[in-house]
Amino acid sequence: MKRSVRSPRAVTALRRGAAVATAALLAVLTATAVPANAAGTAPTRDEIYRELGVADQPVDYVVLVDTSGSMAAKGRYNTVRSTLRVFLDGLTRADHVALITFDNHPEERYIGPAGDAAKIVSRLPKAPNPSGATDIGTALDQALHELERTDAADVASVVLLTDGKHDPPRGSDYPKSSGAPWDKLRKRAKALGERTELAGYALPLGSGATGVNLLGKVVENTLVLRPDSIQDLSAYLRRAGDSTRARSAARLLAEDKGKGVTASWTDTGVRDLTDGSATASVTFRSATRHVPLTVSGVRVSADGVPLDVTGVPKQLTLKPGESRKYTVRLAGGPGAGALPYRRTEDGRAALRVSGQVSSSWQRALAPDVDLKIPDGVAVTGDPLVARAEVGSVYFLPAVFSALVAALVLGWLWWRSVNRPPLHGVLTAVPVFGVEIPDRIALSGRRVGFRPRRGGQGTVHGRRRRTAEGPRVDLLIRYTPAGASGRPDQVTCEPGGEAMVGGLSFTHLPLESAAGPGSGADAVAPGTGRS
Repeated sequence: MKRSVRSPRAVTALRRGAAVATAALLAVLTATAVPANAAGTAPTRDEIYRELGVADQPVDYVVLVDTSGSMAAKGRYNTVRSTLRVFLDGLTRADHVALITFDNHPEERYIGPAGDAAKIVSRLPKAPNPSGATDIGTALDQALHELERTDAADVASVVLLTDGKHDPPRGSDYPKSSGAPWDKLRKRAKALGERTELAGYALPLGSGATGVNLLGKVVENTLVLRPDSIQDLSAYLRRAGDSTRARSAARLLAEDKGKGVTASWTDTGVRDLTDGSATASVTFRSATRHVPLTVSGVRVSADGVPLDVTGVPKQLTLKPGESRKYTVRLAGGPGAGALPYRRTEDGRAALRVSGQVSSSWQRALAPDVDLKIPDGVAVTGDPLVARAEVGSVYFLPAVFSALVAALVLGWLWWRSVNRPPLHGVLTAVPVFGVEIPDRIALSGRRVGFRPRRGGQGTVHGRRRRTAEGPRVDLLIRYTPAGASGRPDQVTCEPGGEAMVGGLSFTHLPLESAAGPGSGADAVAPGTGRS
């Protein structure tokens, strides 16, 4: 019968020393003696078993009882009969019991469901076989045969009670304590362990009971329980039952091993944080099917966007598979950065959750069941989109105004240097010839002129710094009549002379230009001002 879910083997727990096993037993007995747990206290192991429904999980028990002649000594056999009833009383009707006695050969005394301990024990012989040998090999062979049936449970235990060594009768298939027959038994047990949780519990009933060690040679996961006296047998049988129930619980909890708590933003839509705050929700989920989980020291924050996240309690407990949503307050948001102009800024706020994950079941189930719960909360899902209107509405207008002012000031400076106001009169006369000079009145910042001899030109000023102080030179551009291409250019100092294009230009300052012929009549024909 193939198991759908497998749990890790309890190899380490089964191989612990007697001292560790005794401590575990005391812990279990103490836990079961406590009444139902009050609110806020950790549950006992029995309460966990009830929650899991361990009693409803079938377990196969094969109980091998030595009925050789030596079992009559010191009341051993009678003690076994009485203590077996206590052990069987701890089983449920879902369990399956095979009670087998062995001396010269094994004999099935009871095969069927548990639940009626008196009926099962009554199938034992009244007394051991006075002349019976101790054939442990054939007893183990019969035990494996019983567990190899197709309807066997997923958890199985072989309990061996004997007071002697392997002492088979003549003709036994297991004449010695080792050899090929035992190798075959071991291979069968290994194959059986591939499909079921198989463990052995050997209880020696005397100082010379070396035969119990043979169970460990056949069944790998075997724990040898060594009572100090035959009177301790009941407690040690109870330990075997407790260990088997722990293995059943481990099998049920195998699917929860390594599973913990996840957290995510419930809705990753846009959150408007223009006013500095908004609401969102965070969902915590338990990934377990059976185990309740608690997260302590919970702290929620965000990466990628400076946000303070509040609204999640410092501690929360989740039932198996439970999802719980918390509404949280977000404070902060995207910043304006180095350029504080008004704009819409988006940021991706990745959820970050810190806290210690544990379970109230861990201590009660240890060391038999290790849940391996992840310590931290795993964050899943996409980041939250945080949006805000950042920067000042006055920033861009102020920058634009400052830019315009700078352009205006720059233009004014350029004009004061490259287009200063013109003053005085500029005369123009041919270089070779005697004519009345053309008089060009200078005003404004640029003057155009057309001499009588033809052609056209312009005059504008250029402010310069000199050793004597600032001055305004005249830049004269003139194109003679009939010429093409770029106009010729010459610079004329204040009150100075310059020649260009066959004309001689002379600048007359205001004081020199005053007198007859000045004014509007002094302007050369066709001139213009700008």
